[in-house]
Amino acid sequence: MSKLEQINEPQSRALSLEGDALRAKVDEEARTVELAFSSEEPYRRLYGDEILDHGEGAVDLTRLNGGAPLLLSHGSDNARDQIGVVERAWIDADRKGRAQVRFSKSALGEEIFQDVKDNIRRLVSVGYSVEEYRLEGETDGVESYRMTRWTPFELSIVPVPADATVGIGRSHEATQPPAGPSGQTKETAMADNTEQSVTETAAPDTTRAASPVIEAGPDHIALERERMKEIRAIARQFGQEGMGDTAIDNGMTVDGFRAQVLDKLKDSGALRTAESPEIGMSKRDVEQYSFCRALLAAAEPHHAEKYAPFEMECSRAAQDKREDVRDKSREAAITIPADVLARGIQLEAGAAAMAMGHLRGKRDLVVGTDTAGGNLVATELLGSSFIELLRDAMVLDRLGATFLTGLSGNLAIPSQTGAATGYWVTEGNSPTESQQTVGQVPLTPKTVGAFTDYSRRMLLQSSLDIEAFVRADLAAIVALAIQNGALNGSGASGEPTGLLNATGIGAVVGGTNGAAPTYDHMVDLESAVAIANADVGNLAYLTNSKVRGTLRKTQEFASTNGKAVWTSGRERGVGDVLGYDAFVTNAVPSDLTKGTSVNVCSAVMFGNWADMLIGMWGGLDIMLDPYTGATSGTKRVVALQDVDVNFRHVESFAAMTDALTA
Repeated sequence: MSKLEQINEPQSRALSLEGDALRAKVDEEARTVELAFSSEEPYRRLYGDEILDHGEGAVDLTRLNGGAPLLLSHGSDNARDQIGVVERAWIDADRKGRAQVRFSKSALGEEIFQDVKDNIRRLVSVGYSVEEYRLEGETDGVESYRMTRWTPFELSIVPVPADATVGIGRSHEATQPPAGPSGQTKETAMADNTEQSVTETAAPDTTRAASPVIEAGPDHIALERERMKEIRAIARQFGQEGMGDTAIDNGMTVDGFRAQVLDKLKDSGALRTAESPEIGMSKRDVEQYSFCRALLAAAEPHHAEKYAPFEMECSRAAQDKREDVRDKSREAAITIPADVLARGIQLEAGAAAMAMGHLRGKRDLVVGTDTAGGNLVATELLGSSFIELLRDAMVLDRLGATFLTGLSGNLAIPSQTGAATGYWVTEGNSPTESQQTVGQVPLTPKTVGAFTDYSRRMLLQSSLDIEAFVRADLAAIVALAIQNGALNGSGASGEPTGLLNATGIGAVVGGTNGAAPTYDHMVDLESAVAIANADVGNLAYLTNSKVRGTLRKTQEFASTNGKAVWTSGRERGVGDVLGYDAFVTNAVPSDLTKGTSVNVCSAVMFGNWADMLIGMWGGLDIMLDPYTGATSGTKRVVALQDVDVNFRHVESFAAMTDALTA
């Protein structure tokens, strides 16, 4: 048991009652005894001197006054031997804990009560847990700890101690785990919550008992010094040296001090916390918002307030929400708020089908006339929001990539980069200390742009069909741009680092000048991920249509007329390779170079796609290019979105980038 564990563990302390004093407090008829169970007398433990504070608010008597048991002795083996009950407890003026107990009429209770009256049983012990404490000082190399909050939970009439010279009795009992220093809750206790109770005798005079011999452990002094060192380092970093000194004196934990500094920085305005990018639009506001009017405002900025006053107001509010990620080149953009992007619109079933890219039954001959059946065609909610439409247009969503939407400010996700090490040890020796290493997966907004052309007349249409079409069209072009960056982004010139250019992914090489993909290559891709212990989660293959065609014509084992490497999967459009789903998108490049094979190599990827993180910030910015389509009367609309891509674990992926398909 370490020193830190001891100070955090439930304890017990015994006081000796002399005969005359004891008899004066015994009521034989009521079978009650009034006794003292604790004092502020220091007691020497292995970690130093312990002082039980009896000041106002230091002792929680709730459990004693709630009918706590009077036991024969501590320990789970004897907990069933209840010989009475605590009727009331209090702290008197001389800073001692006192209680009135009543003995049971059971045979055991009668026996112990008689021993107490006969002055045979003299030790009364209290079992308690420490919730908070502080380092009070140090004398001659011995530290003194004051238990500033502690809770007695039972009293015991203990037998003769095991060590007769000092009256030490020792037992173990599992109880609720205590907490650490002042300000620390039970949920954030500094030590392991293995529990122990210790019975010790405080003699009537001021002579301290000898230190008990207990199991040694890590040096608590070193842990305390580490706490002080970390608090001082945080205080220096943020210029809060005064707060740091106070925190050390009060026994505050490092986590507690870190939270205190964070609150101070927030209050002073030195630290700005992340806010939701939504501007607080109601459901009715979202339904009222029109992509088409917003695009028209972007196309004719001089008449923007005339065509789209509500959309312009929403745009300004959305831009104010995310000044930390905007750049000056986008000041003229119309911003579609995150509230709109995250929710659907209401439209006719046929329009919803068109926007979603699939068909639904619709009786065209009658819906145009209300009385002929049009009134029977219900308006329904388009369940897919703009963001969901965007994700539907990306094969990465089907692969299971993790989307983080509605971000504000830079993001850093903690990740474990190394594990602790286990050691075999011989008897009496300790294992070598080791610890985990922790890194961060940063996400920083990068702007992706894509464009599409609309006629002015189409944007003037108020039809919900056109509204749905515009939303789906914008989502598709933005999705394709994001997908290209996620898979093959260079990491330079404002692009994110895509999977094929990420450092640390597994690599499978076809040949010096590339090679046709085979069954062996697919196995090697799977093995590269498995060897890194990353073959868990949403595992799947991803490649382009050229590689799919080649693998469909390639047997698993040559000259056997057997099974093809790529076969039909469980659902339409999804293949099967080695029992894993295999997806296709022409966003996977087919113009890579390997040796003399220039611009003809394709990529094949395999991995746990849940470890691909795609972060999206704020709203969607819409900018106008009035010149490209000027002669035909069309308006080119450029959609800009802040996005970044990173990977929780790059080892979760492997790629072959020299697959030849011709």
